[in-house]
Amino acid sequence: MDFNFKKYHTRSINAHSAEERAIINQELKDYYASLTKEEQFGFNIQLQTFLAREVGRLKSDYEAIKGGMGES
Repeated sequence: MDFNFKKYHTRSINAHSAEERAIINQELKDYYASLTKEEQFGFNIQLQTFLAREVGRLKSDYEAIKGGMGES
């Protein structure tokens, strides 16, 4: 099972309201609840990997922007 976290992440970023974001989050919660314990374990591993990759990317982008502004 490969879950497309980026799709939900992008939808959440582009949500027009807090209510729309809450609906997206509820979709994820409902999906997670429908999984078996083994699938939930795999989902959690994939989520942790996705989050670590995204945080690393954001940190890299931030450092590149910060460096480009002449700050140390």
